Amino acid sequence: MLLFVVSIIGQFLTGWHVQNQQLQLHGEQPIGIVAFLKDPLFLATVFENWESEFLQMSAYVVLTAFLFQRGSAESADPDEGAREGDRRPLKTPADAPAPLHRGALARWLYSRSLGIVLVILFLASFVMHWVFSAKEAAAEAASHGQQTIPTFEYLTSAQLWFESFQNWQSEFLSTAVIVVLSIFLRQKGSPESKPVAAPHGQTGV
Repeated sequence: MLLFVVSIIGQFLTGWHVQNQQLQLHGEQPIGIVAFLKDPLFLATVFENWESEFLQMSAYVVLTAFLFQRGSAESADPDEGAREGDRRPLKTPADAPAPLHRGALARWLYSRSLGIVLVILFLASFVMHWVFSAKEAAAEAASHGQQTIPTFEYLTSAQLWFESFQNWQSEFLSTAVIVVLSIFLRQKGSPESKPVAAPHGQTGV
């Protein structure tokens, strides 16, 4: 979280300078540092990146429940059954999470809650990216005397999807790379790696 705070402050400060450089090129007044906090350019880029990260994590969490990669440290072992804590016990332990004591629906939702919340965060980030990217595009069009595109119509804009796909592809590539490389390569001491002496065919850590 400390690295996140440092990074987003860095993005904010450098983005503020970039925006003011662009405004000066167009002969417009610079924007104040406080005003930039709600600037569509800043907010669109923030949510654009969050969107791709939450997409990656939601896809990773949900798909690894169903798909396997033999030999990968990032995969469950396809030859093993359900994990001990995932099997429905005859009697719910007293120290189990509270939703497991509240009926079948609560149990079903809780057992999938991580994936559900990550998908919701992805969708919320995508909507915020869409809205603020539309506002930035409208401001850019107005500064050039062009017709602005309504926010809803902007959903079909090539610009919006160009921004999204350029991030999505890198997230899926990096996930595929770590899944495959963890079959053959090791990082001593890392929980993302198999033990150094583990055979390539061993799945999971």
